[in-house]
Amino acid sequence: MVTIAAGLQQCSYSQSSPSADKKQTMDSTKTNNPYYSKTDSGTVNVPEAEWQKILPKDVYYVARQKGTERPFTSQFEHSKEIGTYYCAVCGNPLFKSDTKFESGCGWPSFYEPISKSSIIYTPDNSHGMKRTEVECGKCKSHLGHVFDDGPPPTGLRYCINGVILDFEKAKDAEKKYNQQ
Repeated sequence: MVTIAAGLQQCSYSQSSPSADKKQTMDSTKTNNPYYSKTDSGTVNVPEAEWQKILPKDVYYVARQKGTERPFTSQFEHSKEIGTYYCAVCGNPLFKSDTKFESGCGWPSFYEPISKSSIIYTPDNSHGMKRTEVECGKCKSHLGHVFDDGPPPTGLRYCINGVILDFEKAKDAEKKYNQQ
């Protein structure tokens, strides 16, 4: 119990994000956002006023204002589906599902990003804690934090706000699921 409480404190020491329907949020992020692309790997530099216009409130709060969604509310927290997790703001590939694990912290957790350029690491000394913030390597949106209490092989735990994630099932996994 002490470990879980410590994990919660490390990930979430900020206000909760506004609530919204998760599916609607992801769909509206993609359709109303001309900067969302899973194929364009160029850096995205958009003025904050533009992000505020095109992103749903809960995504904007976490991504651009460095907020935190409430623990245990993400649709991805316990997901076991096979595929790729993308930045919900810009479509940048972030994590493969085979690096996801159950950490018990209340947010989706991963032990390794897809590539070194997927993530930007910045010091975060807010709320009286020393942490490492992780941002999207393409649009610099706040994703969450990384801690050194994860499983092998990296020993890292990327504690990521689910509202900032978009997910695409692997094509082979979809075929296999449909055959069962």
